[in-house]
Amino acid sequence: MIDYSDRHSRYFWRLFSSRARLYTEMIHAQAILNQNREGLLEYSSEEHPLALQVGGNDPQALAACAVYAKKYGYDEINLNVGCPSARVQSGHFGVCLMKEPKLISHCVASMIQRVDLPVTVKTRIGVDKQDSYEFLCEFIKTVSEAGCEEFIIHARKAWLKGLSPKQNRNIPPLMYERVYQLKKDFPKLKFILNGGIKEINTAKQHLNKVDGIMVGREVCRDPYFLSQLEKTFYDSEIPRRENILQRYVTYAEQKQKEGIPLKILLKPLLGLFHGQAGAKQKRHYLLQCNNLSQFLKKTMI
Repeated sequence: MIDYSDRHSRYFWRLFSSRARLYTEMIHAQAILNQNREGLLEYSSEEHPLALQVGGNDPQALAACAVYAKKYGYDEINLNVGCPSARVQSGHFGVCLMKEPKLISHCVASMIQRVDLPVTVKTRIGVDKQDSYEFLCEFIKTVSEAGCEEFIIHARKAWLKGLSPKQNRNIPPLMYERVYQLKKDFPKLKFILNGGIKEINTAKQHLNKVDGIMVGREVCRDPYFLSQLEKTFYDSEIPRRENILQRYVTYAEQKQKEGIPLKILLKPLLGLFHGQAGAKQKRHYLLQCNNLSQFLKKTMI
């Protein structure tokens, strides 16, 4: 998630779940090739399993990114063709590429030819007026023939004109049945369902029909949702809030010494007190905080 799943948030979320696969923010291929590559791709070893999510429309550039993904030790490279932001529209990548499945297949094939990492695709169930189930099936067929064996499907279509990125996350209706049907029609492929998953029982229902689920916004709002999922499916122990906070503050203090601004390091903590007594007061103090140790002492109750 752009502006959310940076390396510090990923480290924080890993404290809630040892098994969940984490994804980077979508990074454009040209940024990886031409900008501060180390700053964009570095991460903490604790973040594994970890996928590098990339955007772009140039098969050769994406293939070069796949090589860097391998070099930096990522466990997967994920091509995002589901993001509807204004930036992706002006740059002709993201969900715009749903209209060009053959180009996506070239991108996927180029990456697969260069590395032995899993290459996956994140997409939607349709874009603009190209939203029939037949269109979606043809899209999956074309891209899978290039070697993609796993698709993460946000079960909404996207409107490139008329809806903002935020509206595209909420206004187009969720159509889970289409993703279920994809699994029936392409049983050898792996389908991960994304979109609107906020309850454990809902997750259970989905996992009877598809291979996995991806959760985004709900984890930002309440990171303990990750722990609840892991407890439900793997009978893992739910970590104590105090232990989470102590471990993250230790991490953040080290990163602060390395020059990372405190404001960036504090952002992941905003959801830590969801549903707790005094949560509003703690978040307010967090936003005013200029000392991590003081914050730790003040919130350890």
